[in-house]
Amino acid sequence: MSTMIAGVEISKPDKELFPATDDPAVTKADLAGYYAEVAQTMLPHLRGRPISMQRFPDGIDDGSFFEKKVPGHFPDFVAAVEVDTADGPQRQVTIADARTLVYLANQACVTPHVWLSTADRLDRPDRLVVDLDPTVPGLDAVRRATRMVGDLCDELGLTTFLTTTGSRGYHVVVPLRPDAGFDQVREFARTAAEVLVGRDPDLLTLEARKDNRGDRVLVDIQRNGYAQTAVPPYAVRARPGAPVAVPIRWDELSRVDPGRYTIRSLPRRLAQTEDPWSGIDRHRQSLDRAAEKLARLTG
Repeated sequence: MSTMIAGVEISKPDKELFPATDDPAVTKADLAGYYAEVAQTMLPHLRGRPISMQRFPDGIDDGSFFEKKVPGHFPDFVAAVEVDTADGPQRQVTIADARTLVYLANQACVTPHVWLSTADRLDRPDRLVVDLDPTVPGLDAVRRATRMVGDLCDELGLTTFLTTTGSRGYHVVVPLRPDAGFDQVREFARTAAEVLVGRDPDLLTLEARKDNRGDRVLVDIQRNGYAQTAVPPYAVRARPGAPVAVPIRWDELSRVDPGRYTIRSLPRRLAQTEDPWSGIDRHRQSLDRAAEKLARLTG
């Protein structure tokens, strides 16, 4: 049995990828249908970026694997870009259209994780991402931490965008002109994170090991490296209920939980609210002046 969605034949459409919990089960056809429905809004945040496919062939409760290299059986309409890796050049998928998004869903790719650079300048990021990762349950601490990141960026003259992760935290994203290398961007992010931790060491930490964090929020800047990835807007996460990473306005931070929206509730939001990241690339900015201000804060 199969069904067609966005011109793609979905094999085993009734296969459950997300088991029933408090919500009905989510099937492969449900996942593919969701990506077809949100494609127009999601694609601007995907195009030109190599992705790493997080696949769950037997559903989210039975393990996953990340696949970067384009499999030989993928059809010609799936675009790809050649990237340099430690093992030599390889071709990775890029998502150019709704058909590709749906095709990946048929491959049980629940989440396409994207690079922070695009195919035309792979070594020059156009995004800086700060991932606020809470150590303990509860939203107050991670919201305060997220607000502190936004406030520091404002202080440095940087325009920021905010998204839920669809998991437990938030990402603060700074759109960049692709004129600095990853090492320079990550060094800037690390220095900024150190300033933040210095301002509130009881709330924030740079300690990656959970058993060393206590109840502090990790200011994670490690995604800002070559070939590192982040969850893009509107991607589904492999968690009960099929939550979605959703861009939000800064004034929504206090009332939108990281996992609030799911593949079933998100389309209604899109019908009522313009994408807060619409036109994000018009706000690309250099880090030069911000770096000068940051140096004065640390001097």
